[in-house]
Amino acid sequence: MKKTVLSALLGLCFVGAAPAADMTIYYSPTCPHCHHAKDFTNNNFIYEYPTITVTTVDVTVPEHRALFMDVLKSCDFSSGGVPVIKIGEKCFQGFGESMADELRAAIEVDLGDDAKKSAADVKKAIAADGDKYRSEHPTPVATVTEYFMPASDESAEKKTDDLSSNVTSWTWAIVIFALLVLGVTVSRKKSKK
Repeated sequence: MKKTVLSALLGLCFVGAAPAADMTIYYSPTCPHCHHAKDFTNNNFIYEYPTITVTTVDVTVPEHRALFMDVLKSCDFSSGGVPVIKIGEKCFQGFGESMADELRAAIEVDLGDDAKKSAADVKKAIAADGDKYRSEHPTPVATVTEYFMPASDESAEKKTDDLSSNVTSWTWAIVIFALLVLGVTVSRKKSKK
């Protein structure tokens, strides 16, 4: 009985302490909507939700393609359009500031009332004067990190082999070119005599 009451009291202490839902932005470097989504996240969400974890994934990187295809399938998206934003288990395709409140709702799914109120206060402050707010809070707690899937050992080995063969090819080309130039120079000197 005492353990149950103690567990309940400890549980109450942590109500509202849940982190914001993780956010992943799948993007292409040439997509203007993707840049807008990333900028909006950097200028708003990471200030509003200090516990959010934001990861960006460049879908044009060949190693990331399978990951992106899995996300499209799990989100039930038939189009490969970007950005695709995944927050917790919710999926969004495209971006416009009109989606901001829907994205916020997905981020806040597990947040307590205090965290939601704090986020709303920050949102108001940014809406009033975002530049001033960000200058007064230059280092947000939350950050955005770029996802990088290291190449497999086999592909890294292949790249090294490709590089070695390219270096070898270029070395031979330079040696042959130098010999040709030397041969032409020597033959010109002989013909002048």
